[in-house]
Amino acid sequence: QVQLVESGGGLVQPGGSLRLSCAASAAIARLSSMAWYRQTLGNERELVASITTGSKIRWYANFAKGRFAISGDDAKNTVELQMNSLRQEDTAVYYCHMRGQDTYWGQGTRVTVSS
Repeated sequence: QVQLVESGGGLVQPGGSLRLSCAASAAIARLSSMAWYRQTLGNERELVASITTGSKIRWYANFAKGRFAISGDDAKNTVELQMNSLRQEDTAVYYCHMRGQDTYWGQGTRVTVSS
């Protein structure tokens, strides 16, 4: 069973930066896209950014545009999210997602933006 392992979360002050990383424990068959979602208590999980394999088409939620950047390595089955100019409202648990022949989720990494 493929597992997605995330890292890079933590506590950061408003205006700061964090880089989240996610790696699959084994090759994902027919990998087509990779993404990051986030979830806060009492709210549904929302898509932050996604990237397709091959053509590298990127999509960003409005709140992420201009501040976040997603990148992925198809061969290594890894995806990263560079987050800049962080705001308190970015505080959430961030989940890695990969879609191939099956769909996979990471366990989540907590990001806290606070002074």
